[in-house]
Amino acid sequence: MSKILTPDICVIGAGSGGLTVAAAAAAFGVPVVLIEKGAMGGDCLNYGCVPSKAMIAAGRRAHFMRNAAPFGIASVEPDIDFARVNNHVHDVIAAIAPNDSVERFTALGVHVIKAEARFKDARTVEAGDTEVRARRFVLATGSSPAVPLIEGLDKVAYLTNESVFDLKRLPRRLLVIGGGPVGLELAQAHRRLGSQVTVVEAARVLGADDPEPAAIVAERLRGEGIDIRENTRVLRVAKRGRSGVRVHVESDGGPAAVDGTHLLVATGRAANTAGLGLDKAGIAHDAKGIKVTTGLRTTNKRVYAIGDVVGGPQFTHVAGHHAALVVKSLLFRLPVRADRHPVPRVTFTDPELAHVGLTEAEALRTGKVSVLRWPYGENDRAQAERATTGFIKLLAGRHGRIIGVTIVGAGAGEMINLWTLAMTRKLGLKDMVSYIPPYPTMSEIGKRAAVTYFADMARKPLIRRVIRLLRRLG
Repeated sequence: MSKILTPDICVIGAGSGGLTVAAAAAAFGVPVVLIEKGAMGGDCLNYGCVPSKAMIAAGRRAHFMRNAAPFGIASVEPDIDFARVNNHVHDVIAAIAPNDSVERFTALGVHVIKAEARFKDARTVEAGDTEVRARRFVLATGSSPAVPLIEGLDKVAYLTNESVFDLKRLPRRLLVIGGGPVGLELAQAHRRLGSQVTVVEAARVLGADDPEPAAIVAERLRGEGIDIRENTRVLRVAKRGRSGVRVHVESDGGPAAVDGTHLLVATGRAANTAGLGLDKAGIAHDAKGIKVTTGLRTTNKRVYAIGDVVGGPQFTHVAGHHAALVVKSLLFRLPVRADRHPVPRVTFTDPELAHVGLTEAEALRTGKVSVLRWPYGENDRAQAERATTGFIKLLAGRHGRIIGVTIVGAGAGEMINLWTLAMTRKLGLKDMVSYIPPYPTMSEIGKRAAVTYFADMARKPLIRRVIRLLRRLG
């Protein structure tokens, strides 16, 4: 006979969003059940953000060793033990995992069920031998790699972000299908660790980003020896020899074949909705994910959905933000809107590419826009670090209102934080000019760009007449 639980809240999915909701509810003494069929911590901890950044860090060290000569230090070819790189990646995961573990959440007062969850009806979820009848449900099931329909792909061994970090031996020739952030980050990391890498992209790489900074990233990757083939369509995939793979492609130059020892598919993400019994619960959904209101409620008013499963920007920080909004709504009955906050995004290549708000093309369609820029090469810290590739681009509307920021260069992912806060608090360029950044730091680049907005004032006749008058007055 099934056990029956009647908590106030039932969270399905123990990724970053689900864990945040469960922990917050428990902290306020609210009975909460958390259901997870896979690894605690979700995709970000186990297959995504954490392992990829750990591998990127290893690749960066190897790159520094090869390029130390400009600092007066002998450049050397690093001796790379890829099995130990893999150990480093999994050591990082293991160091973080206790924060997301069943034991920790049980200690917090969360009832954790390790089983697959499925709605039995509009107010009941089945998980293993347990039925959960909660006042409210939160769906935080995340997303999985989207695998495209390519002829022959089902007949070859291929990697996704869920399996690439299991490799103990370095791929000798890595073929990457997909030139988005995940594809390029892993392409550069593997190249720096010694792989020969080819990236095949149907359009242009980093297609969601401003073409200008995206081109700078692509140029750097090509300079490091990565073969990037843009506007190239994959026709079919086939085995080559015992364990190799051949990808047949077509571009304006005609058909061609690319050979590799390993194939990585990095063509986006798909919301995890299968098997949840959403139709039985009256929850509307489609191929993009679960449909929600701006308050993150589904068509079943007992059920919220957050993070990747709703099909919007698929970032861990968005899931965390959604979780915070849902906690406000669930516990305090406060109205919330998920669409009122600017969402930053970062591609962690070298150079990094960070963005928040509108792109230049989007901003120009809204009317009169000031486009302000400042290069890394005009920054003293960038010169000292020999990290002079890149720029910041500020987009300002009327009265200096900040409507978009793009940064490409070293530390861009850290620098975008300040501009995201500025946009969230509706600050203008006047505010950004008035703060004092420490010298020498990369953050000065943004202030220098903001100052250029006011440079024309020095040339205005009225301003000059006022200054002349004030000079006469002593």
